[in-house]
Amino acid sequence: MKRYIDAIIFDLDGVVTDTAEYHYLAWKQLADEEGIPFTREENENLRGVSRRKSLETLLKGHHVSEEKMQTLMARKNQMYLNLLKNVNNGGLLPGVKALLDDLQNKGIKIAIASASRNTQQVIDRLGIRGQLDVIADGNAVQRPKPAPDIFLYAAQRLNLPPARCLVVEDAASGVQAAQEAGMVVVGIGPQERVGQADMVLPSLEGIQSDDLARAATWRVSEPVFDPARQNMYETIFTQGNGYLGTRGSFEERYPGDIQATLVHGLWDNAPVVFTELVNIPDWTSFDLWVNDKKFRMDRGIVSHYTRYLDLRSGVLHRSLFWQAAPDTPNLHLIFERFPSMADPHIMLLRVRIIPVDGPCTIEGRAMLDSQVHNDGLKHIEILDQQSDETQADLLIHTRYTKHKVGMSMNLAYQGNNVKPLVCNCRGCPGAGFITQLNQDEQLTIDKIVSVYTSRDAIDPLKNARERANLAIQKGIQQLLAQNRQKWDDFWKISDVKIFGDDEAQIAIRHALFQLRIAASEIDDHVSIGAKTLSGFAYRGHVFWDNEIFVLPFFTFTQPQLAHNLLMYRWHTLPGARKNAAKNNFMGAQFPWESAENGDEVTPKWVPNSETPRDLIRIWTGDIEIHITADVAYAIYQYWHASGDEDFWINYGIPIILETAVFWGERVEPDGNRFTIRDVIGPDEYHEHVDNNVFTNYMVRWHLQTALDTLSWLETHNEHKALQLRTRLELTSERLVRWQKIIDNIIILQDPDSGLFEQFDGFFKLREVDWSAYVNATKSMQTLLGIDGANQHQVLKQADVILLLCLFRDRFNQSTWKVNWDYYNSRTDHNYGSSLSPAIHAWAACEIGQIDAAYVQFMRAARADLDDIRGNARDGIHAASAGGLWQALIFGFAGVKIREYGPTINPHFPSHWQRVQFNLVYRGKLYPFDIHNKKPPVPMKRLATGGTTFPSEG
Repeated sequence: MKRYIDAIIFDLDGVVTDTAEYHYLAWKQLADEEGIPFTREENENLRGVSRRKSLETLLKGHHVSEEKMQTLMARKNQMYLNLLKNVNNGGLLPGVKALLDDLQNKGIKIAIASASRNTQQVIDRLGIRGQLDVIADGNAVQRPKPAPDIFLYAAQRLNLPPARCLVVEDAASGVQAAQEAGMVVVGIGPQERVGQADMVLPSLEGIQSDDLARAATWRVSEPVFDPARQNMYETIFTQGNGYLGTRGSFEERYPGDIQATLVHGLWDNAPVVFTELVNIPDWTSFDLWVNDKKFRMDRGIVSHYTRYLDLRSGVLHRSLFWQAAPDTPNLHLIFERFPSMADPHIMLLRVRIIPVDGPCTIEGRAMLDSQVHNDGLKHIEILDQQSDETQADLLIHTRYTKHKVGMSMNLAYQGNNVKPLVCNCRGCPGAGFITQLNQDEQLTIDKIVSVYTSRDAIDPLKNARERANLAIQKGIQQLLAQNRQKWDDFWKISDVKIFGDDEAQIAIRHALFQLRIAASEIDDHVSIGAKTLSGFAYRGHVFWDNEIFVLPFFTFTQPQLAHNLLMYRWHTLPGARKNAAKNNFMGAQFPWESAENGDEVTPKWVPNSETPRDLIRIWTGDIEIHITADVAYAIYQYWHASGDEDFWINYGIPIILETAVFWGERVEPDGNRFTIRDVIGPDEYHEHVDNNVFTNYMVRWHLQTALDTLSWLETHNEHKALQLRTRLELTSERLVRWQKIIDNIIILQDPDSGLFEQFDGFFKLREVDWSAYVNATKSMQTLLGIDGANQHQVLKQADVILLLCLFRDRFNQSTWKVNWDYYNSRTDHNYGSSLSPAIHAWAACEIGQIDAAYVQFMRAARADLDDIRGNARDGIHAASAGGLWQALIFGFAGVKIREYGPTINPHFPSHWQRVQFNLVYRGKLYPFDIHNKKPPVPMKRLATGGTTFPSEG
């Protein structure tokens, strides 16, 4: 099992032993002797604080000489030492001894990091020195908590990066120090004291290492900066809010980075690919100079580096220490940024600068940087810009489509003697500053940016300026709180908890995070592209990935977002009509790749990646036509799950019927039967095939559903049914033809064995000698060539097996088994399509092969986070992310949707202890809490109306 935490760093007082009580008694005795009122409540402010700071707090601002200070501190320390005589090897707090033993047994390093200068004595009295790998006390560092130094010192002694360490603390100052160090932190004690920790526990009693490690499952971390993996991390650190997505490139940039902020619906013309989403000016841009030396990650000396994406709040954190040269001041730099989920037009960047070991001159510049491009193609032209000392505006438009983008920026400072500067370079309006910082003096810069396009407002710059001004008035704390609340609302419904597998836990949360930030809550004219808003691959185009792989997650947890995504297909229906007409058919044919208006935007030719001067013909836009039925399937699934009658009557049924008209014409007679020739099925290794089973089966289902829904509509809304019959020319003759196709379309299946033949002649193709490709590092199509793959029984992805999953109840176990055995072994799992592993995981669950299912599940889980195909740099694999949720819910949990609600038949990997998730069905929330190899925990009826779920099997 992959481990994300390699060391636990414990505070001492109040965590390992109750010496915190001795500190209180010593301070109380000193206060009484000096006649100073002092209570337990006031003692809370002394937790984790140095002796001097504690005394200053105790004195309540009353000035005493340094000599007196030293005397008082010595007296308190002696009182404390006297009390320490009561400590012995039985003085560990409940649960600590068992936890230390567990950590040792699992090979997890253990450290103590305490501000107390008496730490060594306490440890010896407790008798635990032999279990500790490192001891860091108040003698080891100069800066006390909340500075991160003591934890960073411990990590350095442990020879571990900060991101691989977890801190256990009972003081607010300690929690803050751990966070400043970039470490995961577990708080022990009341919420009001340690509530900012990643996890809060009342005590360590009954706690094991696995329990602590779960605190790390809300973040995706980059423990060590590796330039070779920078582009991958830019992708997996993508942030967004459903309106835009920003890749995780550095604010100061880095050689070879792939910077991008992509806004939904902002299209512009492009060669080869027809149209693509536009990379707008970089809102994160921030340059910094220290004593005239420019900060960048490839310059100077970087230490104590960590960067992580907080999935719970959507905030991207980076913490590091930087020196321009060995003889220059060392700075602690902390970057935090997020696009607001509460206000999609607002983004915020906070930069904190703290000189650690000497004064320095700091100069900074925050900009709206329009020097951006899409893989070398620049789409924007500047219309207007302006700057002053704390504010900047930028108005641009796209070169061809003339969409306008207005951006406005405000800058605010928390620090002394900051001199603002005006920065108004052509194309990079901004605001800057210069200041002198003393050692340990902190400067905080808040950059708030607003973005509007001409799709949102008549005057996008005016709207952006007003929104940015309103945001700066609210202040950073309110913006943070509102963003966090919005994310809390999402996770409350949509989180999936997996106990016993931290890698799977992080993967599913990251997948759902990336799906959520790509789904618009405010715009139903846009959808989710194959790479979400995270990269330039596929140019933002929308594929079948959305309907078949992504939408079920939203349909069953966030139905309003599913509604918006499906409305995109309604708004692009005119383009689908145009596509059908272009191909000489009536009705509507959805394009394989869709963008702004539903026209087909699949490129006809693309350069060969191996020999770029050679062009490859792309046939998917011409003949991969199953997408039209895929859209109908998603619409029906949404209607069945949501009961959204308004959508069903006014949008869903009209789409299903008009696209059925297309199928009625596209299907060809073949004697007494019907055929669909010259197509590509989901398995794109095979082109120009006849009677692809997936396509034909989906068409048969689509036409039957069209007849059923028309009948339903005639019963429930006769007027609407008549309108559609007239507009779509749904004559009796047409409907009779549909029924004939349903009854007679060719479905290639052996009636005895149940084995489907993927398409005409598939069984006659050559077999692959898989033993020759055991160590392959490329796709089978690359290794065999396009023609070679066409001539072999090798699949790019699930085709027949996907069909079984989508219509799982229609096939018996023998049919499942025979098709799994045949097609699973012939699929290019490693370097074929990223769409495939999650579906194979689901399918393996259906036939009870849980170990095989887990292998495929983790292959999908690692598509981006481990970059197992080497292409994560291009953007998030959206279909894999959505498929991961389906594999878990429909596969491992065995959820099936019945008319009365969801049912389960769970079969989990043996190491999964427990899984929790929610489903929304017909407006009711159904919570599931499933313990492995135990009966499901009974569910209480929720206030929202959810009911206890039944179990099948």
